[in-house]
Amino acid sequence: MTKFLAVCSTGLGSSFMVHMNIEKVLKELEIDGIEVDHTDLGSVAPSQADAVFVGRDIAEAASHLDDVVVLTSIIDLGELREKVRSAAERHGHTTS
Repeated sequence: MTKFLAVCSTGLGSSFMVHMNIEKVLKELEIDGIEVDHTDLGSVAPSQADAVFVGRDIAEAASHLDDVVVLTSIIDLGELREKVRSAAERHGHTTS
């Protein structure tokens, strides 16, 4: 199963919000088979997820991770929708 991980500096507020929004977007796009979770930057390892979603404020600190998806705005659902669709396609999921 593919795993997407939302990451922020503390793993509590913004990563949880992005986590919930990724799940909402996956449902809208009718994409199954992707597990979503959230955590803090200090706890995440490169092998923990297939794609890691971060805000631009911690993009450089997350550069050691694999397939980092940088969000310009963590509240922009349009941006998130396009980046989730793209990440899903990179990991073998078809989108509508």
